[in-house]
Amino acid sequence: MSTTPPREQFLLISAMGRNPTELTNVLCRASQENRCAVVSSRLTRHGEFCALVLQISGSWDGLARLEAGLSALSKRHGFTANVTRSSAQEVRPQALPYVAYVSAAYRPDILNELCQFFLDHHVELESLTCDTYQAPQTGGTMLNATITVTLPAGTQISWLRDQFLDFADALNLDALIEPWRPQHP
Repeated sequence: MSTTPPREQFLLISAMGRNPTELTNVLCRASQENRCAVVSSRLTRHGEFCALVLQISGSWDGLARLEAGLSALSKRHGFTANVTRSSAQEVRPQALPYVAYVSAAYRPDILNELCQFFLDHHVELESLTCDTYQAPQTGGTMLNATITVTLPAGTQISWLRDQFLDFADALNLDALIEPWRPQHP
């Protein structure tokens, strides 16, 4: 009898619905009932809808049962879901996590320009949060973005920081890039 543990497999579920609590509860319960586990999750509200992304781990048969039952669950609870098989995240011990903070008067091209900058410099996006709001003092629409990136091994940090700040100045963005630090309560 083999003592090798089965290779962990993953399912990525992205779901949208109107009730964030019900959506999260239904999908987490379905995961548990199929002997799977939630590895990571992100829930955000967007107007009257919410978006939930779950990475689920489990055996191939548990993931298959969960995947097969999602259609009926989504119809019963009024949400939409997309499913993709995934693998574990690649280990990158030499990569450096950094966070870029950007504030500016809103323009529709800002996110595109930021993504293009990181793409041009071979920097991987890990997460991106962007919100707009009305400035209380002026009534103008403002944008705040927080972008977590991973710098490839060998990146000269001071050069990249200078490039990023020059880029931000050219677009009239208030920006900062610094090492990622764990958030402690």
